[in-house]
Amino acid sequence: MTKAIGVAIVGTGFGEKIHIPGFQHHHRTEIVAVYHRDRNKAGVIADKYGISYASDRLEEILALREVNGVSISTPPGLHYEMAKATLEAGKHLLLEKPMTLKAGETKSLYELARKKDLIATADFEFRFIPAWQLLREYLERNYVGKIRLIKADWLVAGRADPERPWNWYSREDMGGGILGAVGSHVFDYLHWLFGPAQRVWSYLNCAIPQRPDPLSGNEMKPVTAEDTCLLMLELAHGIPCQVSLSSVTYNGRGHWLEIYGSEGTLVLGSDNQKDYVHGFRLLAAPKGESLKEIAIPPRLDFPQVFADGRLAPFIRVVDRWVESIDKGQSLAPSLKEGYYSQLLMDLTRQSHERGCAVDVPDISTLF
Repeated sequence: MTKAIGVAIVGTGFGEKIHIPGFQHHHRTEIVAVYHRDRNKAGVIADKYGISYASDRLEEILALREVNGVSISTPPGLHYEMAKATLEAGKHLLLEKPMTLKAGETKSLYELARKKDLIATADFEFRFIPAWQLLREYLERNYVGKIRLIKADWLVAGRADPERPWNWYSREDMGGGILGAVGSHVFDYLHWLFGPAQRVWSYLNCAIPQRPDPLSGNEMKPVTAEDTCLLMLELAHGIPCQVSLSSVTYNGRGHWLEIYGSEGTLVLGSDNQKDYVHGFRLLAAPKGESLKEIAIPPRLDFPQVFADGRLAPFIRVVDRWVESIDKGQSLAPSLKEGYYSQLLMDLTRQSHERGCAVDVPDISTLF
């Protein structure tokens, strides 16, 4: 019988909602430790999920022989140091997006993982959602012909209420904001589906500049992270791509990707505001015809669907992580893909600050 991979959970927000049930569901992984900065809370979580070891000290977790790999889903501002310690301790890594605060940090983690011969996987789960996989197949068949325009909208109301509390998400220095939360996904799937970008123009905005902090008696604190991001990208072969991202749009249209070409159109999207995975539909039309929904073939379906749509694609990410460990090779999405997403995030900020377009380096020269 193949031995289970012992996993430590570091980060218990998204980690408790998705990472813990995901790893406990997977037949090849066993959660053996959990970290929380508050030792008592670490103990409560460990007891709740039957986890053997709990600590408020990462070094204690990393010293455990039972821990083969670490899953990190803390606020992004903590990722670099925690991921670096994980790799230096000889443990495999599964890292939530955005990877780090700067692309240089992500690249150094990528290089450290290679030096240590360790697996480092990025949680870009859109690659594993059936409707998105079907879209990729249609693009590989050249269904739309020569692409004339790509348009991506991700418009939701998750932070539209000004009374939503101030926390790390409100701080640019901790990796908060719409760019890291969803822009990191967009940059990855655009690269996955269409190839590298050549140029980026951007505008960032914060519509709600203050929020109440419940930990300081609801004192109003400044929001330094953007809640809206507008982008124009020039992709390979001069393909124009327009991206609109916002977390403060009441009745926003949800998440949609539109591809217009010389021979037809593909539209993938969901208006589900409560679950960013459930509800995706793929519509297609040859030129001159009306869009029709395309059924997802059973071969692409999730083997099991959960109430929280994020769980099934995360389990597929764990599949890829385990496969990478078995093969001794970091399969995509690895920190190489994570670095490219982070690089485009950095260049987006540069473009906004400079008020002009910024060229994107050739990815073949980056590694």
